[in-house]
Amino acid sequence: MDTKKITYSAMLTAIGVLFANFIFFPVGVSKTTPIQHIINVISAVTLGPGYAVLIAFSISLIRNFIGTGTLLAFPGSMIGAFFAGLLYKKTNKKLLAVFGEIFGTGIVGAILAFPIAKYVIGKDVGAFFFVMPFLINTVTGSIIAFIILEVLDKTKSFYK
Repeated sequence: MDTKKITYSAMLTAIGVLFANFIFFPVGVSKTTPIQHIINVISAVTLGPGYAVLIAFSISLIRNFIGTGTLLAFPGSMIGAFFAGLLYKKTNKKLLAVFGEIFGTGIVGAILAFPIAKYVIGKDVGAFFFVMPFLINTVTGSIIAFIILEVLDKTKSFYK
């Protein structure tokens, strides 16, 4: 295992947990947190899909343990991180990592959140109830992540 990658992953996880408590928008039974999607895209580009999914899972798990997250964070964040990392790994294009995050979280993750909300949390929602709030959230965070990565590239800052 690479100590640098593990340390970077821990740092991104800590940032995700900390800032999710300060920057969020309640939408129904979910808490939309753009910081999660910023971290998903950045970790997907800098560390790859495996680390990105692990970071997303860790943030969701810790936030649930400390009472600041919901179970809906798991499908959205992890699937988005996976698609972002996979698309970046295959193409080496940051913009495709952004689209992977948006599709994975905003569409696939939102639809998979439905059974969790309905059968685990007990909220009577439709199958596509979370698509719009998840899309708003992930588009915002993904665009911010893209801008951060572009600035890091332009300033020749090291992020890999």
